[in-house]
Amino acid sequence: MQSLFEAAWSLWLLAWPHLLGPIIVAIDCVATAHAILTKRDTRATIGWVGLIWLSPIFGAVAYALLGVNRIRSRASQLRSGQAETIRHIRHTEATNARKTEAIAPPATGLRPLELLMGRVTNRPLTDGNHVQHLDGGDEAYPEMLSAIDSASSTICLASYIFDNDPTGLEFSLALARAVNRGVDVRVLVDGIGSRYSFPSITSVLRAKGVRTERFLPTSVPIYFPYSNLRNHRKILVVDGRVGFTGGLNIRNSCRLSQQPRHPVRDMHFLLRGPVVAQLLEVFLEDWAFASGETLSLDRWTCDPSHVGTMLARGVRYGPDDDDIGKIKLVLNGALSTAKRSVRIMTPYFIPDDSVCQALDSAALRGVKVDIILPERNNLALVSWASTAMLWQVLGRGCNVWMSSPPFDHSKIMIIDRTWVFFGSGNWDERSLRLNFEFNVEVYDRTFASTMDDFVEKRIASSKRRTLADVDGRSLLVRLRDGVARLFSPYL
Repeated sequence: MQSLFEAAWSLWLLAWPHLLGPIIVAIDCVATAHAILTKRDTRATIGWVGLIWLSPIFGAVAYALLGVNRIRSRASQLRSGQAETIRHIRHTEATNARKTEAIAPPATGLRPLELLMGRVTNRPLTDGNHVQHLDGGDEAYPEMLSAIDSASSTICLASYIFDNDPTGLEFSLALARAVNRGVDVRVLVDGIGSRYSFPSITSVLRAKGVRTERFLPTSVPIYFPYSNLRNHRKILVVDGRVGFTGGLNIRNSCRLSQQPRHPVRDMHFLLRGPVVAQLLEVFLEDWAFASGETLSLDRWTCDPSHVGTMLARGVRYGPDDDDIGKIKLVLNGALSTAKRSVRIMTPYFIPDDSVCQALDSAALRGVKVDIILPERNNLALVSWASTAMLWQVLGRGCNVWMSSPPFDHSKIMIIDRTWVFFGSGNWDERSLRLNFEFNVEVYDRTFASTMDDFVEKRIASSKRRTLADVDGRSLLVRLRDGVARLFSPYL
């Protein structure tokens, strides 16, 4: 009996490579076919196919876990409320006469950009809005807390980072008071962003009776700032009539007046009017995705009344889009329509070649292109990679300015003192392709001129970085920055 078992075992040892080999090849073929048919980025396709075949079993498993975009297919099932939201505010869409007044006559000025934005986003450009710039947490937090304390019906709040610190606790108390008044409150915090402080603010909010969810929670015990597929959006909508969005997280470091240990400059915006419905629409989608709860549009609705004269439109983008590259169409389209000036402020600047070429093309056409980056970045790897690619824009006439400390987290783009584009998105691959973002475009010359003057003041206190500065780095520093740039598709 033992000899029979030994014979069978010996036969298995001889046969298993011949049996397992075809199985592995079949699995690799299926994974390769899926990557070729579904991945639209050629570099990503080549990378995954190479990993699949050069690392048998591991490559296919890694692709199944990390390469398949399950978020897109799941999110497409949660957008049933989009048509209802569009119908609700359709009557507020800007007329051709209003577009001519606020932007330019058809086919001139920035009108081609407005046409592109409508086709890319499939969202109406709403009329009758008012947008107010809020300079950092010192201006934004009191306005946000006041809106929360005045709420009578609904509050929805989404933030990438919501720290358990004095500022976070102040917000949690205000939200708890609203719950006690009978207000329906929903808070969504990113799964990584919720781990920037310990213990997490989510447990504090839940203990106070505030309905809270984490977006794509992770089991990793510490935060990882380079993690992707994050909900980077910052949205607050109160009673469907006032909204806040921009780049501001909820944390004490954004209150410069309190002299925090790691100060962060930022900007946020208060919005009123029909465009608030587009903020609410995105939050309802994200909430349904994270919690499984579909909130009733009868209660979670917006007041579409006109409260101002600005034309505005919300722009959502992320890895759940059918066309992941649509935000690059927006940026490239905006740059191609610029006639006089382009102003860009962003904390993280690692665009791909197509965006760099659009910047260069604008500069070569005689457009004054100013790019303002923080002199001291909070993410060293991003700063190194960004420096390694600055030659692509400096060599073609773009101006790069390094803003003095504290670290500037502001995100804004201004074209020809007419068009303003602000929100949560950065100029890196994480924002342009891998994270969930929300921006707003505004056509209003007075508002755009005000924001352009604001950026001009920031430039006046910044240092200009030249091509000679970049080329003059030491060999070791250039090598370090060049290695960091290899990771730019994931930074």
